[in-house]
Amino acid sequence: MSVDRRDFLKVAAGGAAALAGSAKAAEPQESAPPAAQNADVLTVDRSGSDFMVDALKTLDFEYAAAIPGSSFRGLHESLINYGGNAKPEWITCCHEEIASAMAHGYAKIEGKPMLVFLHSTVGLQHAAMAIYNAYCDRTPVFLIVGNHLDGETRRPGTGDWVHAVQDPAGLVRDFTKFDDQPVSLQSFAESVVRAYKIAMTPPQGPVLLAADLTLQERPIPDGAKLHVPKLAATKPPQGDSGSVREAARLLVNAQNPVIVADYAARTADGLKYMVELAEALQAPVIDRASRVNFPSRHPLNQSERAAEVMADADVVLGLEMVDFWGAVNAFRDQLYRSSRSLTKPGTRLISITSGDLFIKSNYQNFSRYQEVDLAIAADAEATLPSLIEEVKRLTDAGRRSAFQDRGAKLAAAHKDTIERIRADAAYGWDLSPVSTARLSAELWAQIKDKDWSLLSPPTSRWVAPMWNFDKYYQHIGFSGGEGLGYGAPATVGAALANKKHGRLSVAIESDGDLMMGPGSLWTAAHHRAPVLFVMRNNRAYHMETQHILRVALRHGRGVENSKIGTALEDPNINYAKIAEGLGLHSEGPITDPKDLAPALKRALDTVQRGEPALVDVVTQPR
Repeated sequence: MSVDRRDFLKVAAGGAAALAGSAKAAEPQESAPPAAQNADVLTVDRSGSDFMVDALKTLDFEYAAAIPGSSFRGLHESLINYGGNAKPEWITCCHEEIASAMAHGYAKIEGKPMLVFLHSTVGLQHAAMAIYNAYCDRTPVFLIVGNHLDGETRRPGTGDWVHAVQDPAGLVRDFTKFDDQPVSLQSFAESVVRAYKIAMTPPQGPVLLAADLTLQERPIPDGAKLHVPKLAATKPPQGDSGSVREAARLLVNAQNPVIVADYAARTADGLKYMVELAEALQAPVIDRASRVNFPSRHPLNQSERAAEVMADADVVLGLEMVDFWGAVNAFRDQLYRSSRSLTKPGTRLISITSGDLFIKSNYQNFSRYQEVDLAIAADAEATLPSLIEEVKRLTDAGRRSAFQDRGAKLAAAHKDTIERIRADAAYGWDLSPVSTARLSAELWAQIKDKDWSLLSPPTSRWVAPMWNFDKYYQHIGFSGGEGLGYGAPATVGAALANKKHGRLSVAIESDGDLMMGPGSLWTAAHHRAPVLFVMRNNRAYHMETQHILRVALRHGRGVENSKIGTALEDPNINYAKIAEGLGLHSEGPITDPKDLAPALKRALDTVQRGEPALVDVVTQPR
């Protein structure tokens, strides 16, 4: 039944008249005294949040990512008006987890934090998983959460009470490096600089400040002598000279030294030092790929032969290892789990890591304890120059000749391994759905001659050995905590970092991961983040499917039901349509491999014009 317009207007007019009469009857007999009429101060020239923005601007933040929230409305308004929406520029997000993961990806390219604003209790709860990822991934992220401390000034009947908390950082204190809740503007300025310094000191990590709403919105007190302290960045700690000398002696005298790197190369210098050390020793390098620690096509890169070279090792140097135990042991996930050492008895282990300088006990991100013979608590990248110098000083002509022989054998093994992997990649080349090897090869063919950056983990076994990674920004590693929903927003944040450098940003995005934060695509379109998303759409949470298969076989129950609860089918998700609806150029879903190269080329043309694009590729499971 429809409502007649004339009848509706008559009823509305009658209701308005009744309300007017009621209001007139309720008017007080006398007006309020003049003093009461003028009691409210409605405007202010300089608010506390203006000074907060002044303090933040001294740290050269490029972007501030957030979904808007009333608990930091003062900072929001000051940043975009008083601060001119520049340094930092506001990045509009659709979820707090997206904002935090964007900052995570950005920092891994740019080497410094992005600001993230979070709305009190619920915003921080949304962001918690992404913060944990950054913590596990040793990545600096700078978080500011709004809060309303004074119960007397909280609005009744609104979110002011349920969105207020006595200790905001308590929710994430186990996985942040530092937090504070300043109660004065001067204290805020000092905490901002302190927090930045701590976030950037290895091992790097997220920090959080709570910004009180009253402190943001009230005027700066007359005559207040406010000062923003100067930032003096902490030099990363280097290993002491005696320990470095002993490590060099062990490496030079070893018959089969092995270098294993996890978070060793934070910068371009770190990558350069890694190559210099490996070449000075002609030692094999196993890159655990949390960063680009070693060029993928360098003949000393033996990452694909990790178990084989570890079996021959008599000295193993672990650089910024999160899981040293996992690098030197094999683990068997059966009904009764077991493990065995990959190294022979007597193998000497050396550890250089800043991780020994900072550890917490609740979340188990520090992995199993590994006995070592020499533990150097220092930043590996900062220690490498002195280690290289000692290695060269201790290497005589006889050792140098032995090193060259060893290097020649490793180069031949590297060549054989890459040729075998390429031969394996040809299997199923024309399959539909598309093989993951073909997807990797077709994308590589399109970008290999450009200044490219892969903003997703090199998880496919085809990417790391087939592509040529030789610059520190050419992949950004893994999520750290392995929390789903990281991939797409981290890609957008990293693409914003690459944008000013003119790099081509690409990502091989997982389907289950994107469904946790599809709003990332809108942010990419809105802020013109030029990036190509290539969907590896296997229509499942495939790793979890494998887990169910394994347990079902272990229980003797067959595999017929293994897709229940793990498949993303019925209906199939059309990521091209999702992307189109969020403002991206889109192609697909592609099931015929012959259609892949032309679609990638069209999408890349869009990206190189400064816009994001997505190609939805339906792939084999792995």
